[in-house]
Amino acid sequence: MSRAVRVAVVGKGGAGKSTIAGTMARIVGRTGTPVLALDSDLMPGLSLSLGSGPDPVPPPLIAAAEQKEGGHWGWCEGVDAAIAAQRFATDAPDGVRLLQRGKTGREGLRPIVASSKAFWEVVHGLVDAPQFADWTLIGDLPAGPYQIADDWAPYAGAYLVVVQPTVQSALTAKRAARLARKRSPDAAVLFVANRTRGEQDVRHVERLVGEPVFASVPADEGVAAAERIGTAPIDHAPDAPAIAAIEELVSRLATTTRRAPPS
Repeated sequence: MSRAVRVAVVGKGGAGKSTIAGTMARIVGRTGTPVLALDSDLMPGLSLSLGSGPDPVPPPLIAAAEQKEGGHWGWCEGVDAAIAAQRFATDAPDGVRLLQRGKTGREGLRPIVASSKAFWEVVHGLVDAPQFADWTLIGDLPAGPYQIADDWAPYAGAYLVVVQPTVQSALTAKRAARLARKRSPDAAVLFVANRTRGEQDVRHVERLVGEPVFASVPADEGVAAAERIGTAPIDHAPDAPAIAAIEELVSRLATTTRRAPPS
């Protein structure tokens, strides 16, 4: 990748968002570009696709924010958005850094309120943080529209809308694209057809969403096997056609999306 880009990956649950986001981060990391993977999904996925091990419980970011007098939340002393991203991101392979909102369990959101508040402030603070001006940011957003509508990816120069060749996946993808364009009119909104079985599936996705497909990733047994056993596809099947397709996607993004704002 010739320059840093900032991408949010969205789409229907099970469409393959985390696999694409995690593999993209690893591919960019191998070029020597600093990469911060931003995981705002409350369900496991991105850490597995990155190959970074189990999700930490509690998330490290929980130590970045505290509840002040009056009940509002704020940074702990000496912390701001850039410092939180630097201090509480964890290491992933190929030099990638991973910052997580946290995962929910039986108690729901209550145990990760602090990290959720901090994560939202981080993604907004990184938009013009000089410390991250040359970093590639890749966000894995959860299924559904609410994080797009509520501005959880203000850093994104592009939204990658992942869609499988099914009506249900396409309906969710179209809704996500509409919300992304409304929320971020300057960002590129790009459809990625995933798990396709030939050109006919790509054309089918284009008919369903009513727009051209920016890139397609083929159905791949090596990637499917990696997902079944919970390991990074790029490690389990490095020569798989799907990995090559994601590499091409990364290359095309470098010349399509806008760069982060100058410091």
